[in-house]
Amino acid sequence: MTPDGFTTCLWFDGKAEEAAEFYVSVFKNSSIGHVTRYTEAGPGPAGSVLVVEFTANGQKFIALNGGPQFTFNESISFQISCADQHEIDSYWTRLTEGGGEPGPCGWLKDRYGVSWQVVYDRMTDLLNDPDPQKAARVTDAMLSMGKLDVAALEKAYAGE
Repeated sequence: MTPDGFTTCLWFDGKAEEAAEFYVSVFKNSSIGHVTRYTEAGPGPAGSVLVVEFTANGQKFIALNGGPQFTFNESISFQISCADQHEIDSYWTRLTEGGGEPGPCGWLKDRYGVSWQVVYDRMTDLLNDPDPQKAARVTDAMLSMGKLDVAALEKAYAGE
């Protein structure tokens, strides 16, 4: 294995290039790399996009136009750790725009059906506090939310 780690391949039905451009626009440290097109050998129309290599937030991806056989589901998701409400709001807005769907507890699906968890970076600490009452209050608060509300989570933690 190369020392560069893993590359995540995302399967799309004709929207690989559009999706890659969208993700590059959402995240810092992102860029489009090589675009591979179908040749006369197919199976897609010659000249149409087969694969787009891209980097989003420093992570390597491949967007593949594989066809309609497979779709995304929540069994795989990407987690975005956010320092504050502004970051949560920003990612939540960008990833749900254009047909994305908000979900419970900080989860959402983007317009391509990819699942994301937009989480407060202190969640692990809050949920694993040695005081079980604090952790329970945070859990109850989180379970009542779609997009996470940092102030409400911190108030629940503090018992306010």
